[in-house]
Amino acid sequence: MRMGTDHGAGNAPAKPCNHNGHPLPAVATAPAAILDAPTRQFYLRVLDVIEAAGVRYVVAGAYALAYHAGIVRHTKDLDLFVLRQDVPKALEALEQELNTRSDWAHPHWLAKAYAAESDDTDGAFVDFIFRSANGMCAVDDAWLDAACPGDVLERATPLCPAEEIIWSKAWVQARERFDGADIVHLIQARGHDLDWRRLIDRFASGNNGGERILLGHLLNFGFIYPVEKDKVPAWVIDELVDRVRNEPAVKEKLCRGTMLSWDQYLPDVKERGYADARLHPHGTLTRAEVEQWTAAEK
Repeated sequence: MRMGTDHGAGNAPAKPCNHNGHPLPAVATAPAAILDAPTRQFYLRVLDVIEAAGVRYVVAGAYALAYHAGIVRHTKDLDLFVLRQDVPKALEALEQELNTRSDWAHPHWLAKAYAAESDDTDGAFVDFIFRSANGMCAVDDAWLDAACPGDVLERATPLCPAEEIIWSKAWVQARERFDGADIVHLIQARGHDLDWRRLIDRFASGNNGGERILLGHLLNFGFIYPVEKDKVPAWVIDELVDRVRNEPAVKEKLCRGTMLSWDQYLPDVKERGYADARLHPHGTLTRAEVEQWTAAEK
């Protein structure tokens, strides 16, 4: 989905709607309330440059959460989900056009573009995210094709679909961060019009037991909002329960906890003889990537 790049004063932002066309609160720009003028202009220029370079993207983070769930968090960040192969193209275009500094901060899932010091943005940067830190949830064309037409900084901008926000956030279950409340609020706001089939298929991809993760979040939703539990269709729960009952046996001593928290299950894989589910053949990461991520500053 390609959005227009005209963000002049006469261009009114699109009114957010859900998948059935019902209007949502126009809050997509609210997370940027604390942005100073140079940072705001930097972000707008970044979006123009990468679109001109032919890089497909969706805006995630606080902007997408505000759009879908009406949960507003003021932020100075700009998170963009992009295809892995498009990251070098985006970084190069920004270096040439805006004199940014590129940094493959965590090479297996995240790169950054920092504003030039002369831009007076107080260290503003853009995150280019191409998969989740555990190696799951790689951005693909289907992810970008499902973009929602929203606005960021009063500019027509594609936003991350709710299904992929749920998919990527569901794996964040660390001691210092747990994204379950965001998922619950997304279901509360979008449950009746989520593409539940696509969501199930996302969690089922990779044959790594992801259906259990989705089922757990959906059961939490019914506990938190019992009067609204019908926002999760009964057939979804039934199918997930059936999948869990019929999942193939795992014979290897495997720990999938590392897919949820980078540190809390290290004793299991380092001292107790469990295989790390992030590694081949169970996951998508190499041992070098796991070791680099473990040693990185979070």
